[in-house]
Amino acid sequence: MFNNQDIIDLAKHAGAAIMAIYQRDFAVYEKQDESPLTEADLASHHCIVDGLKRLTPQIPVLSEESDADEHLDRMSWQRYWLIDPLDGTKEFIKKNGEFTVNIALIDQGKAVFGVVYAPVLEVTYWGDADGAFKEYEGQIASIRVSQIPAEGAVWRVVGSRSHQTDEFKAFVKGLPDTEVVSMGSSLKLCLVAEGAADIYPRLGLTSEWDTAAAHAVVEAAGGKVLQYPELTPLLYNTRPETLLNPFFIVCADKSDKWS
Repeated sequence: MFNNQDIIDLAKHAGAAIMAIYQRDFAVYEKQDESPLTEADLASHHCIVDGLKRLTPQIPVLSEESDADEHLDRMSWQRYWLIDPLDGTKEFIKKNGEFTVNIALIDQGKAVFGVVYAPVLEVTYWGDADGAFKEYEGQIASIRVSQIPAEGAVWRVVGSRSHQTDEFKAFVKGLPDTEVVSMGSSLKLCLVAEGAADIYPRLGLTSEWDTAAAHAVVEAAGGKVLQYPELTPLLYNTRPETLLNPFFIVCADKSDKWS
């Protein structure tokens, strides 16, 4: 077993390593999939992986920056840590503060515990079977998703800061009345979890490490993360050929306004 606070502290420690690089000039590299990589991604990766191996040596770890062998080994794991050391690298490069450290525990395909830490904003979200919580300015509060908007009410829709697709725009157009808020990284899911947004339709590509930690927070807050258009629960580590998520929707519950 592990102590939640130890994992939260580890995410903050990784955030401090990121901030040391954020506050100076840094190089940007391009990975094979053409996504950006910085030394901050790697510093956070090593901080978290080393910390998890010390705290929970019996639980394997899969990171966005893990090597190819570990990506292949994962299908034999029932329980493992899934981490994105720096979610929102594009936001990091733009220096807009909307990036996070994501640490999730996956158990039999489900995100059962997750921590999301935004070091610039100094806000932390976490969730497990005991509930969902937000820490900001030294205060810890329980969080909960909002109820589905009533007839005639405005739907508060959160969308990607960098990746709004045509499918997303068409989905939003189909809602009765909307107010769209753009946000980077896994903070989009957390806005739904804390009731600051009603729905986040992600109708574009993401990887499993992008969503798992915030997914755990959403479910702990009473919400759902559903594959779209099937509207079945989003699961992890079910397809050996890919670590990409299908399209999904983050919400309090299903609604006939969009289902």
